[in-house]
Amino acid sequence: MLTINLFNGLVYGALLIVMSSGLALIYGLRRVVNFAHGALYMLGAYLGYTVALQTNFWVALVAAPAIMAVVGVLLDRYGFRLLQDREPLNVMLVTFGLLLILEDLVVAIWGKGNYSIFTPELLNFSVNLFGHDLPAYRIAVLFMGIAVAVGLTLWLRFSRIGLFVRAASTEPVTTSMQGVNTDVLSAGVVGLGSALAGLAGVVAGPFLSLSPHMSSDVLIDSFVVVVIGGLGSLAGAFIAAILLGMMQALGAVYLPGVSVLLPFLFMIAVLIWKPSGLMGSRT
Repeated sequence: MLTINLFNGLVYGALLIVMSSGLALIYGLRRVVNFAHGALYMLGAYLGYTVALQTNFWVALVAAPAIMAVVGVLLDRYGFRLLQDREPLNVMLVTFGLLLILEDLVVAIWGKGNYSIFTPELLNFSVNLFGHDLPAYRIAVLFMGIAVAVGLTLWLRFSRIGLFVRAASTEPVTTSMQGVNTDVLSAGVVGLGSALAGLAGVVAGPFLSLSPHMSSDVLIDSFVVVVIGGLGSLAGAFIAAILLGMMQALGAVYLPGVSVLLPFLFMIAVLIWKPSGLMGSRT
């Protein structure tokens, strides 16, 4: 049972990596606490469900994130860019309102019922590891989380655009003076973050139920991950996502009475020890 619980914790942690990395990217560049991120995850899941019904899972895995990327670009152009000089509280209220609007939109289109995406036939089998039969699909989710973490790290560290993103996240005015179009860059980053949220939604479909309120739990967990890792820190989000996934999986079995509180207790402990988060900058 310990092996299975550890495995499930790693799988959920991998899902949180995909989800929270988009949230961390958007905050790092736009300095926006995006409460609508959970709704983007939910909308991506429902779009993936619809596309998978008409075609197959693999088409949905590409189509839904692509649509969510366009939604993210529009969100930045007609939302975040117009609100960039407003008070942070105003921006938070706008994103929370957008969350409610998208939830109502999902109810209007798909109804209030629960759905799930069928596991693709290619991964619909079990693999025997350490004497346990583990679903191949969940193993694939784990590797996908690792691939996203490695890919984003390499992109930010070694690509020209990644250099611009890192520069704009620390000194946006100076970066703009050097000839970088920070508005286009920000739209691209918000589009990427939204695509990652949509990807997480589609990937979660085969083992988590789709519902109009599915955004709440994963949004709270993603914010906890970003705060523990350090606001805007991608490496911190990766580490915190795995820790939180393991904590929830093990806590639900060994400490069921307080398992819901464990992530928040851990967050409080980290913030007391290091207010900037595990990998956050003090500035």
